[in-house]
Amino acid sequence: MTLKLITTIGVYGFTADHFFDTLTNAKVDTFCDVRFRRGVRGPEYAFANSQRLQTRLEALGIRYLHLKDLAPSDAIRKNQQAVDKKAGTGQRGRTTLSAPFIAAYQREVLRSFDASAFLETLGDSAEIITLCCVERWPDACHRSLLADRLAHDLGVEVQHLLP
Repeated sequence: MTLKLITTIGVYGFTADHFFDTLTNAKVDTFCDVRFRRGVRGPEYAFANSQRLQTRLEALGIRYLHLKDLAPSDAIRKNQQAVDKKAGTGQRGRTTLSAPFIAAYQREVLRSFDASAFLETLGDSAEIITLCCVERWPDACHRSLLADRLAHDLGVEVQHLLP
């Protein structure tokens, strides 16, 4: 195993330059896109739309992987959206995940998750990876649940990259 560090990053709150500078300063070599849909609304976040993102990462020498199977299902996302709506919170303003979201993600995704298979997907060259989704705060996003599981299973430190 060559994996040394797991980082996470969200899109919201970053400018394009700050986002990519943050990745390069953290020495990320493998970018794991754990979003179901690889687009972000709003011109300020166009840099995170799949093709633009991949082009820029390639120019920086950062390998890109889309790991759609690690994204929450539509049903899980819709349940969180209902909780957010009831609380009067938009996705961009959310700071934590609901207990039903966490339970469903653990049941539907993490229960069958195999950290060894994940490492094989990364390959031997991955030393510092990032798990990327859109939410600004790690505790408001499934990437933190995945990172915690990887840290537990692999004994690797997690660092959250924030705007």
